[in-house]
Amino acid sequence: MKKILAIVVALVLCLGMIPFAQAEAVKVGVLVPAVTHGWVGGITYNAEQYCKELEAAGTIEYKLYTSSNAEEMTTQIDEAVLWGAQALVIAPQWTGMEVAAQAAIDAGITVVAFDMDIPAEGIYKVTGDNESMGVAGAKYIVEKIGTEGTVVALPVPTSGSVSELRMKGFTETMAQIAPNVQIIEYATKFTREDGLKDMADILTANAKIDAVFSLDDETSIGALQAIDDAGRTEIKAITGGGGCQEYFGIIKEKADQIGACSALYSPLMIKDCMDVAIAVVGGETVEAVKVIPSQIVSAENVDEYLDPANTIY
Repeated sequence: MKKILAIVVALVLCLGMIPFAQAEAVKVGVLVPAVTHGWVGGITYNAEQYCKELEAAGTIEYKLYTSSNAEEMTTQIDEAVLWGAQALVIAPQWTGMEVAAQAAIDAGITVVAFDMDIPAEGIYKVTGDNESMGVAGAKYIVEKIGTEGTVVALPVPTSGSVSELRMKGFTETMAQIAPNVQIIEYATKFTREDGLKDMADILTANAKIDAVFSLDDETSIGALQAIDDAGRTEIKAITGGGGCQEYFGIIKEKADQIGACSALYSPLMIKDCMDVAIAVVGGETVEAVKVIPSQIVSAENVDEYLDPANTIY
């Protein structure tokens, strides 16, 4: 009996010396658009950096896909499924991927969308607060110009719900706090080239403008160049959105000339998408939609957000 007990004790001690096996790495397919805009470049950069970090820690195995249109991204969703992905993190810039996303979800794959909606049942989403960006922009402009004047708004219809929500927050807030302000809408795109070209046209057509509601930092960079080129000094405020380091520098540099601000909407949020995907695959209960609040970056606090090491966006 003593001999049997000694053997049992020895076995227990030996088992205690064997380390527990780590959980298997989660296979994650990460789908991002080809870089056509600084903010998109920031998404791709931060996604890849975080994936490398998680892979080195043994948390995930990943494949990164880039695409130039909805059809290509849809094909890549199917490729990631065939690869054996347990989770998909998708940063769509277009509509039309709902069928492929739904098929993946129906196959038991966790799907997390970043920023834009993909109408699929059972999908998760991580986003900034687009509507509150418009609210904050309206309040900032009224703070700078008062409740009278002319404001040019630069919506981007091709960006879908992103532009719609930012404009909704802006126009509804302006109607409440400054109903006498005249708002002129001029459709543009999320690029500095379009901001420059379209703002030049706007300045030619309007002899006096008090402020500009821009939805994007790079659009704002182009718009500010047009304002400088035209020698216009009556414009008191311009907004932006995203979190572009170059624009942050301009906010600081032009503080004595124009009140410029950005509603922070950082591409770093792609990391939150990865965390949500891993948590869901691991069996954790996660809210279907995670909204990350926006913050206003202006001359008063821009030093807190300047990052010389960030040369991507």
